[in-house]
Amino acid sequence: QPVILTQEHGIAYADYQDGAFALSDHISMNMADAQIRGSQMCLRSALSYDAAARASNSKKAFVKGTELLIENMIQSVSKRLEIALIYGGVGIATVDTSAASGTTGADDYVTATCSAASWALGIFAGLENARVNVYTGSSKVGTNYKVDTIDLEARTFKLKPAVASTDNVATIASKTGHTIYFAGAYGKEMKGLDAIITNTGSLFNIDASVYSLWKGNSVTVSGQLTMGKVLSSVSKAVLRGLDEKAVCLLNPDAWANLNVDQAALRKYDGSFGKEAKNGFESIKFFGQNGEIELVPHNIVKAGEAFIFPPKRCKRIGAQEVSFKTPGREDEIFLHLANNAGFELRVYTDQALFVEAPAKCVKISGFANV
Repeated sequence: QPVILTQEHGIAYADYQDGAFALSDHISMNMADAQIRGSQMCLRSALSYDAAARASNSKKAFVKGTELLIENMIQSVSKRLEIALIYGGVGIATVDTSAASGTTGADDYVTATCSAASWALGIFAGLENARVNVYTGSSKVGTNYKVDTIDLEARTFKLKPAVASTDNVATIASKTGHTIYFAGAYGKEMKGLDAIITNTGSLFNIDASVYSLWKGNSVTVSGQLTMGKVLSSVSKAVLRGLDEKAVCLLNPDAWANLNVDQAALRKYDGSFGKEAKNGFESIKFFGQNGEIELVPHNIVKAGEAFIFPPKRCKRIGAQEVSFKTPGREDEIFLHLANNAGFELRVYTDQALFVEAPAKCVKISGFANV
């Protein structure tokens, strides 16, 4: 994917009396081919022969007997894909504290408490039994763990060894600053919006330390997020070329605060009748770049927001989310090799590409109160 990294600079200046003045040499824009390939995801689910037999009496019965499984498979892989598009390459949460019930028993577990800023209800809702890895920086701690009980309001969840007696919980007990990734995702999943905006080194074969237009903007604010702070953050991207519609993706709690902030600016008079209506389904306003739309998203972490121009973002890859097996698209149900049942697979090959990181902003540091 070709991208522009510098402007043209072969410009000559002349006074009105200079006549046939000399032209400057060509100083062409720098272009480079960003090299990006899709990242693969494949979800496996099983259907026993007896369940298939009971559902095979009629087409209607088969649809009814399998629709919950198929619908849940699509929802499950779509959620993982959505998480990767935003947080691929940076992890799904950061652990503030972790306390173990024991250290060596097969039933021992660690209760991990995540930081308020890195917690997203949408990520952890329904995540029981998911396999995860724990990292300190680039170092993996232990092997695979499974998510047990989750307390969404307290921002806590229990971690147990994925396989009994394979890895005890002592290695992650009483530790802080750990980052949680889905099992096997570290270093292999796509780079999401967060990783692209905050990149300072080489990404997609282009070095952000060499080309300033390949580096995004990071802004830290304090207190509650307000319209003024959003506009101040947008200005960072405007100064580097953002002059088109932008979307601000943020946590629903932060969006609610901005909703109240905007509603407080509204003046009511007799034209509104006897009943006052307040609040908004969406928030759009005009900033330095033009239109800015605030979009709530339950996968965005509580203390973060992302501003980006949708026209500069693309999904690339070989295959959308599909039950079709590449090369064998007519075959969806596969026989299990060693069990009496069928296997279904959902596969996708794709990645996020942002052609102008300099026009994007990550906001962090605020609290939703």
